[in-house]
Amino acid sequence: MKTVHMIVSGRVQAVGFRYSTKLLADRLKIAGWVKNNSDGTVEIVAQAPNSVLDQFISAVKASPSPSGRVNNVLISEIPEIDSNSFTVKY
Repeated sequence: MKTVHMIVSGRVQAVGFRYSTKLLADRLKIAGWVKNNSDGTVEIVAQAPNSVLDQFISAVKASPSPSGRVNNVLISEIPEIDSNSFTVKY
């Protein structure tokens, strides 16, 4: 099990990015959350087995939202979180 913190920049707000990310996470059984930041980025915490997390990260980099565009993703590994689901934070 691995947990990562991601900061995603590009056209990632007002394009359904959080909703699409949640659908992707639910499909892959990822735990964690996603939220918009005031600086225009989207922040994601995701936890899953390594191979599943790699699929998730690749899909985020390609933009889970058809209207979105990802320019950069900063990823750092963090300690495990205590969650079994994926939520959208507001």
